[in-house]
Amino acid sequence: MATALYNSPAFVDDPLLPFLWSIKKALEDSTHNLTKLLSYCINKFKDNHRYRNDPRFLKIWFLYMDASADFDCVFKQLLDSDVCANDASLYVYSACFFEAKGRLRDAQTIYKLGISRNAEPIKWLEKAYTLFLSRLSEICNAASSQKADYKESATLQNDGINPWDTSTLNDLLKKINPLIVKFDGYRSSTKPYTGKVALSTLKNASRNKVIEIGGMKYHIKGCAGQGGFAHVYKANVNSDPDDVVALKIQKPAFPWEFYMYRQLDQRISGRERSSYGFAHKIHLYSDCSILVCDYLANGTLQDVINSYLVIGKSMEEVLCMYYTTEMLHMIDTLHDVGLIHGDFKPDNLLICYSRGNLTEEGFLDRSGSWGDQGLCLVDWGRGIDLHLFPDHTIFKGDCRTSGFRCIEMQEDKPWKFQVDAYGLCGVVHTMLHNCYMEIVKKESSDGGSVYLPKLPFKRYWNADLWKTFFTKMLNNYPCHDDRKLLQELKKSFQDSDPQCIKKLKELLAKQRASLCSA
Repeated sequence: MATALYNSPAFVDDPLLPFLWSIKKALEDSTHNLTKLLSYCINKFKDNHRYRNDPRFLKIWFLYMDASADFDCVFKQLLDSDVCANDASLYVYSACFFEAKGRLRDAQTIYKLGISRNAEPIKWLEKAYTLFLSRLSEICNAASSQKADYKESATLQNDGINPWDTSTLNDLLKKINPLIVKFDGYRSSTKPYTGKVALSTLKNASRNKVIEIGGMKYHIKGCAGQGGFAHVYKANVNSDPDDVVALKIQKPAFPWEFYMYRQLDQRISGRERSSYGFAHKIHLYSDCSILVCDYLANGTLQDVINSYLVIGKSMEEVLCMYYTTEMLHMIDTLHDVGLIHGDFKPDNLLICYSRGNLTEEGFLDRSGSWGDQGLCLVDWGRGIDLHLFPDHTIFKGDCRTSGFRCIEMQEDKPWKFQVDAYGLCGVVHTMLHNCYMEIVKKESSDGGSVYLPKLPFKRYWNADLWKTFFTKMLNNYPCHDDRKLLQELKKSFQDSDPQCIKKLKELLAKQRASLCSA
């Protein structure tokens, strides 16, 4: 826009106005970096009392919240800034945003906050809250109905249900369809994918190809991973190098993983949520599905393990203990909300690094600089939602993942949480020994026998700690409530070496420098 226009009386009298014009232009032209523009505008005017109650400025906040990957942080900043704090629209539109994301509990909290502040017009706010409670009731009733409908078939198969059987998944998908179609980011077509670039051509030479999905252009930067039915690609959205996503293309179409991500959105809130990956949207076609997820560029735990393998060394014990503690916490959180991952292995654990330098403060409660440090569990295609099954349901079925089949699968016995517990043990064993875990029966102190890894613990390790860990995780694992065990084991690792933080910080910094420069 011309300098003369910015210096016109209207713009001088209202400094926000040129930003409104620029934002309008950016919304119409996808080549503009809207997120940076919104962020700059907010930082410039957030302390300007003139716009404290300006609905135009509030709308800019909403646009920024919608465009930002960390919308939780943006919303907190919005509340802290007191913009339109007495305006009902702040609470109604914010609650609708969180409801669309599947964050029903947060949406209800926002409505209650607005009502407690007597935001105007209060009648409109109260009516919106009443309608929300009605929708919430419908969702709860539908979920109860799904659980009840499945109970009869589960009773007939009380020796165990195969949660990965095609007929079981199809039955569950039919029952949850009324819910899944309402989730934010759900896009469905009865036609096959017909983009200019055939998806099948990406397998051989994907780099620099551009595919169009739902009106967005994705500039493929390379293949990030592949499995039997799916390929994952790194892509820039509308050629913006700062907007990077992962595209998971799967044939045939598979909406279950998207459903699992939305359950994570609903059941795990706050800082814990970032440990389980995010899915922005899914595009379903008659011949395939395309899941759009966050892309994390730091590699996987398998990459870390391989970095030791190539130099003939094993991961330092203090680093193994740190990642073991992280994984115990992750599974504890997950199982507490009725979800099972079902494919727990180092390839599905992405590495996360702190945004700043690590300090000693906040280590035990994972706060401060340690809040961003750790692991992120992805690939939810084998996830299990226990809320869709009757209480105390047990499962049968084989994940057929070499090195990560739990003892119950190997012996054709029913299982439940054991699938994740054994997967965790397999990851720990790979960190300690650089190879998959083989188990054998060994004589126990009471004259009986227990399952333990075939390879012995090295003499300079904390052998008692690791033996206790594997003994409890591999033998008589709790089938219906494993939280107490997971928390006890987590505490045992935290208490084993209180002076380890300095060394751990050095190893993590070394790991980051090594892998991120590779």
